[in-house]
Amino acid sequence: MAQIIEMPKLSDTMTVGTLVKWLKKEGDVVKSGTMLAEVETDKATMELECFFDGTLLKIFAPAGSQVELGAPLCAVGQPGETVNAPVKAPPAAKAEEKPAPAPAVQAAPAPVSPAPVVAPPPTPIHEPSVPSRREGGRVRISPLARKLAAEKGISPDALKGSGPGGRIVRADILSADSSGAGRGPLPAGKLGSSLTGASLLAKGPVQEERTVPVSTMRGVIAKRLLESKTQIPHFYLEVEADVGPLLELRQQLNAALEDEGVKLSVNDFVLKASAEALRRVPAVNGSWEGSQIRYFSAAHVSFAVAIEDGLITPVVKDAHLKTVFAISAEAKALGRLAKEKKLKPDQFTGGTFCVSNLGMMGIDRFSAIINPPNAAILAVGTTVKKPVVKDDTIVIGQRMSLTLSCDHRVVDGAVGAQFLAALRDLIEKPALLLL
Repeated sequence: MAQIIEMPKLSDTMTVGTLVKWLKKEGDVVKSGTMLAEVETDKATMELECFFDGTLLKIFAPAGSQVELGAPLCAVGQPGETVNAPVKAPPAAKAEEKPAPAPAVQAAPAPVSPAPVVAPPPTPIHEPSVPSRREGGRVRISPLARKLAAEKGISPDALKGSGPGGRIVRADILSADSSGAGRGPLPAGKLGSSLTGASLLAKGPVQEERTVPVSTMRGVIAKRLLESKTQIPHFYLEVEADVGPLLELRQQLNAALEDEGVKLSVNDFVLKASAEALRRVPAVNGSWEGSQIRYFSAAHVSFAVAIEDGLITPVVKDAHLKTVFAISAEAKALGRLAKEKKLKPDQFTGGTFCVSNLGMMGIDRFSAIINPPNAAILAVGTTVKKPVVKDDTIVIGQRMSLTLSCDHRVVDGAVGAQFLAALRDLIEKPALLLL
């Protein structure tokens, strides 16, 4: 009897999954442990594993479709076996109106919620290229791929996309850049360009007017952050820290340990300082649970990483027990996996405190929205040179803003102030972070 494989729950907040692409096609022999497809959840892109031996008899959900939990994806059984399971089209994007029993190599027949695939190979050999133009000549290209094409001087008009529905994704641009394909003049007014005279004098539209279906990740981000701002009573505290000593120490360590591959970032020190500040003021390391407040014994510090079509917060587990060097190595590895959408669920869940750093983007200061179920989030601004008073003398200081968003149900103003004072003390005395 054929076995029906259904859409599993691949993350704690997942309600639907986007079927990015099939790795096997109908008629292929599969075994237990074979990876059948790539599925995008609200957090990451993960592989769908087969738990049966046999032949892939039927594919129920086409690549690019959104499938509810428990809906049938495919059937595995013996060659020639009749599939008796009900074959109905799983709930998908609005453009999906009829079942598509075609093999996985065929894309969805109409625009669907595109999956922001960052790093898979550009065009698998078993899937033919699909034209990336919609009807009317519109190029289907992800925002990240569009920006990358502009930076590298590549015209997407000459490319064929490997994403869902023939959409051009980042991997296609990187492939074209390495092969030299797609070189030529960029379409005016479509991709944008660097600040040249021609671009400044251009009078056309700023971009192509279009509507984009909401992806699974973007939809979950919208839902969770709306709940956070409407259900969590936020309040904000801000201090400035003198980061001159930290920058000097970082430069010395990176220069001395360059041969060992050590390259510490300011954010590495902030993550370590946050963990130690949670040790000094543990009341911030908690979570509201309705009838009770849970206080955590470990500092699992997460940090925001921007990825295509959203963001994700990988977690450095037990950061209070790790050196700044260990945190640096782990954060870099987690950040790389996040951008490739290859994080495992246990790598982006379980955080007890979050850090959001926009300093590398030149933002002086900002206030972040709390990431439930955390009780606080730290917003880190860029380092700014400004005149400051030191020993009754005006000198040039290196200052960085630190803004703490607090859940007032868990953290009171005095507690938040104590945490920021401890954090500033650690950042201004960075040698303490090496102990």
